[in-house]
Amino acid sequence: MIVFPEHRYYGESVPYGSKDEAYKNATTLSFLTAEQALADFSVLLTDLKRNYSAIDCPVVLFGGSYGGMLAAWMRLKYPHIAVGALASSAPILQFENIVPPKTFYDIVSNDFKRESSTCFNYIKQSWDEIASKGQTSNGLELLTKTFKFCQTDDLLDWLESAYSYLAMVNYPYPSEFMMPLPGYPIKEVCRRIDGGPDGTSILERIYEGVNVYYNYTGEAKCFELDDDPHGLDGWNWQACTEMVMPMSSSQESSMFPPYEFNYLSFEEECFKNFGVKPRPKWITTEFGGHNIHAALKKFGSNIIFSNGLLDPWSGGSVLQNISESIVSLVTQEGAHHLDLRASTENDPDWLIEQRATEIKLIEGWINEYYQKNEAVFDM
Repeated sequence: MIVFPEHRYYGESVPYGSKDEAYKNATTLSFLTAEQALADFSVLLTDLKRNYSAIDCPVVLFGGSYGGMLAAWMRLKYPHIAVGALASSAPILQFENIVPPKTFYDIVSNDFKRESSTCFNYIKQSWDEIASKGQTSNGLELLTKTFKFCQTDDLLDWLESAYSYLAMVNYPYPSEFMMPLPGYPIKEVCRRIDGGPDGTSILERIYEGVNVYYNYTGEAKCFELDDDPHGLDGWNWQACTEMVMPMSSSQESSMFPPYEFNYLSFEEECFKNFGVKPRPKWITTEFGGHNIHAALKKFGSNIIFSNGLLDPWSGGSVLQNISESIVSLVTQEGAHHLDLRASTENDPDWLIEQRATEIKLIEGWINEYYQKNEAVFDM
């Protein structure tokens, strides 16, 4: 049986009768936590096994991104519920500066740079151009016209999000995971940025490139920059409470504007938006993170951490084998939890081989479970 439960507060699984009521304030949002989600899944699995007369059947957890973090954490916190977990693109080390804060944006930048250094440089130069235009009414009018904005708020965030998501979903074939995109979309973005005829301005090049992400189908007439096309409102709450992931951008290696993570500013923004202050040390207290290799080796078992190095979240994941049963599968050309996506006729050989390895490891967990419990089952 494959069970795909919704995380509370996402999709249709919202308390208090409606999303508007559930997201009303900090009090109604207070039950939106990773710990509560894991407890939900544990209760659900226990009840399902009882209702289907499957008490002795082993359970394997699968998750990608935040779901991958939950899968790994659940295996550690509820080892009696599941025999193992596949944690794909799970950045469980992206907390409290366990990895350098610049890691995420460095990987995004490297994805563009490996495709085209010219494209990388155009993007790097564009931020100053946008900032200078934004200081005058004529410049704002030009930005609105060039980028076809319905309004001009949050332009920098809009562009940063596009580049980051493009790195995440730089899949080898067309997909519609975040947006309808071609295969290896960064290649297409850079082709458009680099391919402008002589006289094309930097802003026009950037628009042509980022249009691949926001409007590859050509259906959008203008862009609402404050839209939430990916349904991340709940994640914004989680990021302001327990999922605090420090990030920065360096002048030397990043194509993004340089900045340092400022916790006080982050705290003020969270309090303004939700009336709460973050708990930056809670995740590592609840689930661990510091010296994670030693902790996993001593207390963990049966976890696969799979990562593609094109994925910016891979920098916050486990990239080395910990033990015989805690294994890291790393692919050079993989993007965000590509191994958990549906198989297609366009899957490259390395992806097929990766999935076969995962299946073999999981079969081993299940066989070991039945062997250890054979005497109990015979009774």
